[in-house]
Amino acid sequence: MSEYADPSVLVSTAWVQEHLSDPNVRVVEVDVDTVAYDHGHLPGAVGWNWQSQLCDTVRRDIIPKKEFEDLMSASGIGENTTVVLYGDNNNWFAAWAFWQLKIYGHKSLTLMNGGRRKWLSEGREMTKEVPKNARTSYKAIEPDLSLRSMMPDVRKALESGSAVLVDVRSPAEFTGEILAPPGLPETCQRGGHVPGAKGIPWGVACNEDGTFKSLDELRKIYGDRGVTGDKPVIAYCRIGERSSLTWFVLKYLLGYQNVRNYDGSWTEWGNLVGVPVERGAGS
Repeated sequence: MSEYADPSVLVSTAWVQEHLSDPNVRVVEVDVDTVAYDHGHLPGAVGWNWQSQLCDTVRRDIIPKKEFEDLMSASGIGENTTVVLYGDNNNWFAAWAFWQLKIYGHKSLTLMNGGRRKWLSEGREMTKEVPKNARTSYKAIEPDLSLRSMMPDVRKALESGSAVLVDVRSPAEFTGEILAPPGLPETCQRGGHVPGAKGIPWGVACNEDGTFKSLDELRKIYGDRGVTGDKPVIAYCRIGERSSLTWFVLKYLLGYQNVRNYDGSWTEWGNLVGVPVERGAGS
């Protein structure tokens, strides 16, 4: 993993195994399947529910600062704790949590490369025991909104060409054939994509075992589609979770300087009145 632009943001399953009892390390599981944690998780791992704990369900927003501080405190995390995030589906929502922790300035932060899938494939220990961690008094910084794009930023990029738009959804979502993946309720009135967006599904960045592809492979995947880092990049998906993983890859593994996540994503853009939508394979 030393090949990546910032290798500090990834740790191996072996490293996590060695640090399960380290008081300065807190392992956190964040899954698409919110009951997966209850069926078994890494020893000592805290479980966060993305539907109720990592968002403002009234405003449809990221977790507010006070609630974020409460969540970190209740999880036994201090400002200097090393947080290791992992989850199912190649770390979809673990990356979403990573993005929000970076917004609130947590410094020592990593993803477990390969996530839950790799840990299980290696036959490593799982438990159903929920840890009881001493509460801390976590204090976050004011949110760093340079990591986030809002709808006006996307409109500006569309109209001026000031940024490359990357749609990380499935090809069927990108073309407008379907509105959302099967079984997922957040949807929109129109299918398609933001005109001019590059359709690069999030999963192409990962190997079969859930780990990230090599630096050279990632450079080719994105470079061949014109995403080279010489212009700002805005990634989006449906509600901002899959695009968080692409944001992570572009910003930390490839080292692109200006990458933002548009978490309003297609559930916002596809419902807006008066904005353009493109259908079909696009560019």
